Amino acid sequence: MINLSIIIPVWNEASKVRQDIFAADEFLTSTSVGGEIIIADDGSTDQTVSIARETAAEVQTPCLVEQLERNQGKGAAVRTGILKSRGEFVLFADSGNCIPYQEVNIGLDLIRSGQCHVAHGSRKLSECHINRDQSIYRKICSKLFHWFLIHDIKRIGNLTDTQCGFKVYTGDIARKLYAQSNVDGFMFDVEITLLALSSGYQICEFAVDWTCDPDSRLKPAHELVHVFRDLVHLKKRFRKFLKNGSSE
Repeated sequence: MINLSIIIPVWNEASKVRQDIFAADEFLTSTSVGGEIIIADDGSTDQTVSIARETAAEVQTPCLVEQLERNQGKGAAVRTGILKSRGEFVLFADSGNCIPYQEVNIGLDLIRSGQCHVAHGSRKLSECHINRDQSIYRKICSKLFHWFLIHDIKRIGNLTDTQCGFKVYTGDIARKLYAQSNVDGFMFDVEITLLALSSGYQICEFAVDWTCDPDSRLKPAHELVHVFRDLVHLKKRFRKFLKNGSSE
């Protein structure tokens, strides 16, 4: 049985994907965790896929490279990777190795101890160690997004960091939630969170050791139209849950 599936979504990450695979492989082979690596490519136009496939042949851990035919959004890439996974547990981790893979053990312990079904890494908890912080621009965007989100969707107000790219799931639950998802872009994290909560699954957060990636593909200002569109879609889809707590 595969213990942990590590899903890494990528888009034009030719300069990072090789190290991403090596870092995940080192973690899985140097501990008793064991598992698989899935690179979920969102229609890259550079050498990301060819580099990933070359590197996959060099590591000990089974490594699958899944490529979308065109750029659809991070949510689509993560969904593709998770639905291909076979692990008892699943970790979705952003490219760039911003959070050491060892941090997944905290999330796994929370799930195994029965405290939750889903464990979110958070960069906003007081116990976090931030090695390199976001730019002022990104901090402002993050605060505005969080305020706006909580203002509109109060049921996730107790979560400090819905957008952190380091989330741990029980494998069966991950595959169930992502099979129901349909948001391809930035707001997919919010959709999965709402799907989990409306299905009765408990979510915990845990502090992470985080280093900001200055080469992030996310361009907050460019996402505004899509964010508003997806927010309207999610409010309609989860209307009953957001109103009175009943499932969708």
